[in-house]
Amino acid sequence: MIGQRESVSGAHFAFTDRWGGVSAAPYEELNLGGGVGDEPGSVRANRELVAKSLGLDPGSVVWMNQVHGADAVVVDEPWGDRPVPQVDAIVTARRGLALAVLTADCVPVLLADPVAGVVAAAHAGRPGMVRGVVPAAVRAMTELGAEPDRIVARTGPAVCGRCYEVPEDMRAEVAAVEPAAHAETSWGTPAVDVSAGVQAQLDRLGVRDREHSPVCTLESGDHFSYRRDRTTGRLAAYVWLD
Repeated sequence: MIGQRESVSGAHFAFTDRWGGVSAAPYEELNLGGGVGDEPGSVRANRELVAKSLGLDPGSVVWMNQVHGADAVVVDEPWGDRPVPQVDAIVTARRGLALAVLTADCVPVLLADPVAGVVAAAHAGRPGMVRGVVPAAVRAMTELGAEPDRIVARTGPAVCGRCYEVPEDMRAEVAAVEPAAHAETSWGTPAVDVSAGVQAQLDRLGVRDREHSPVCTLESGDHFSYRRDRTTGRLAAYVWLD
């Protein structure tokens, strides 16, 4: 259920795999994403299972309506009955409030400054990485008192540069913005490495405490991959502070 979990100075990071939930094929088992065709009741049950396994109140987890953009919004409570905004990064200075991001090949980016008491979760696909969603998240954190050299950054399972094949003109467009994302597949064709691009952006922003998952979602049968399966579930990554 929880493929990776880590705590650093009161900041908690968690990344799910696809097992331990109640969803039926092709979403088996732990699909956490709505709007992908799964039964809503199964998604709710899966979200409750994960939250409880992390010691969180399921109702206190903040989700996003992700659109591959670069907008970041500050939150201090769950959305409740309010519409979930179309953003790809959420930031909070409220301790105990968990932020979540959904992925199935894109890079989930979790950030925390335990000293300032500020955390962020960002959804960095190829478009969002190019548009600057990660810098937007870090800027929003610094406006709440975070400092880049104190930020702890963890990125989760995502499609790797050896597998993310794209047309040559797309690779050139991405590399013109983020040279570190220039890649080649294991079979010798143009590719994009979004994780490498995210790491380069964080480095330029002054975030030094960085770790990324070695798991490629396309290669791993334990993770959902949109590029591999098209109709599939979504993984989730969570960050919060004590």
